[in-house]
Amino acid sequence: MSYNRSTTSYNMKLVIASLLITFASFIAPKPEKSAVKSPLAGYSSVWNDPKYLKCNTAAKAGYMSADEKEIIYILNLARMNPSLFAGTVIKKYPEKSRKGYLINSNYYKSLLDTMRKMKPVKSLLPDSLCYVSAFCHAVSSGTAAYTGHNRQTDDCREKWYFNGECCDYGNEKPLDIVMSLLIDDGVPSLGHRQICLYAYKRVGVSIQPHKSYRHNTVLDFHY
Repeated sequence: MSYNRSTTSYNMKLVIASLLITFASFIAPKPEKSAVKSPLAGYSSVWNDPKYLKCNTAAKAGYMSADEKEIIYILNLARMNPSLFAGTVIKKYPEKSRKGYLINSNYYKSLLDTMRKMKPVKSLLPDSLCYVSAFCHAVSSGTAAYTGHNRQTDDCREKWYFNGECCDYGNEKPLDIVMSLLIDDGVPSLGHRQICLYAYKRVGVSIQPHKSYRHNTVLDFHY
């Protein structure tokens, strides 16, 4: 029987390589889970930095929907790094949202200026009592096609629990809701902006259908 040393050596190498690959498949570390994508990632990848995950304070608040939680998340991101929010989100929002008219709005310009200079503020925490208050008002307002802060039912008056309240009408997406409240177009006192960005510590958010505006969102804040 003929014996070919070079062929045998080559075959042995193939066998060894195959065994090494098989062995490696058992000991190779599992691929890491993909990083959590920030709701503001479309405005800058900087928002994907893990340090901003702590702004997602409502992540485990099972009584709120994903969009309601995201509103709190975005508000906290704006509060944690106002200057970055100004330079990325506010700066790009008119074009990305197809609301180019905003760049000529004094309310938009003042928000940009305010957040460029603003110091960081502590994150808002989710609150179930604030949520119940917001939910009741959002549902009753939507059913009655009402706009405003007065409670329309005895039930909602009993569940009233807030020191500051913001109501938004017509917007559906979390970022659009937040930006509407922060720009606060047509509100000389800028009351919504001040409520969203300053002293309050807790919040509950409810987004519900509205007979006149399709959507209405209530944010109830508490100290």
